[in-house]
Amino acid sequence: MKILFDQGTPVPLRNSLEEHNVDTAYEMGWSSLRNGDLLDIAEQNGYELLVTTDQQLQHQQDLSSRSLAVLVLLSTSWPRMQIRVQEIRAAIDTMQTGEYRELAV
Repeated sequence: MKILFDQGTPVPLRNSLEEHNVDTAYEMGWSSLRNGDLLDIAEQNGYELLVTTDQQLQHQQDLSSRSLAVLVLLSTSWPRMQIRVQEIRAAIDTMQTGEYRELAV
């Protein structure tokens, strides 16, 4: 799966997702884009999943017409995520096209 990490998503998480192609908004030069523009460009570039820590995204954007799935991690703390990597991996592996999901970590 082609995954994009938004600003705030701890980059070390990518090391636990070896079977996926993971890029960051920063690496792609998209870190200054607003959420709607980021979603648009991610879809245009074939990303299937956006992983973010932005808990307001669902309220700021109409996600109903998106093909991109969105996983919101409810923490920015890498140490917290690190001990729950298996749950995060399981969530990512079961995400469906256009799905929105929040995961408490």
